[in-house]
Amino acid sequence: MQVVIGEDEALLRRGLTLILQDAGFEVAGGAADAVQLTELVHRHRPDMVITDVRMPPTHTDEGMAAALEMARAYPRMSIVVLSQHVQRRYAVELLAEKRNGIGYLLKQRIGDVDTFCADLRRVHAGGAVIDPEVVAIMVARAGRDGSAIGRLTPRQHEVLTLVAEGRSNSSIAEALTITEKAVVQHTSRIYDTLGIALDDDAHRRVMAVLKYLAA
Repeated sequence: MQVVIGEDEALLRRGLTLILQDAGFEVAGGAADAVQLTELVHRHRPDMVITDVRMPPTHTDEGMAAALEMARAYPRMSIVVLSQHVQRRYAVELLAEKRNGIGYLLKQRIGDVDTFCADLRRVHAGGAVIDPEVVAIMVARAGRDGSAIGRLTPRQHEVLTLVAEGRSNSSIAEALTITEKAVVQHTSRIYDTLGIALDDDAHRRVMAVLKYLAA
């Protein structure tokens, strides 16, 4: 998998490059600003772009804007946005693109190299991966709004959160120490409660849940 990195902090950009190369990724280049990032993407047409939300010159949302632009220009390219802080609206903006292969992760996740690289591969395979802290905020917000989230049992709440993170049934079962059959039963009841159509495609399942939480 070929990757282009957008990160203005030279040390972190170099660290990301080494982490990805050690994990078997091919890093085509690294950019220090959104303009350079866009140029690298047009030149290399990588499989994936990993970019910080905030980049020069204003350090607001140039990286996010560039990611959205590239997502529209190259529909098959995977996009992973990294953020220093939890910002629910960035996850919502990515979801609004209605595409495969998207990720929104906090930079602190990079420290867990194995999980971080596994998340990248999941996104490359067409999945949607949203940082657990962002998912927790979205779930809590939906609950405060008096929506159907409040009718879920504590266990269903746990399952829903893991589904929204893009976890497979087997991964959810392992995390909660229950059977995969129990996971299927819980998710079925969750969909009924939330009014979400049941779909066997894992990516569409995640997208449906995240769109519900982002509403």
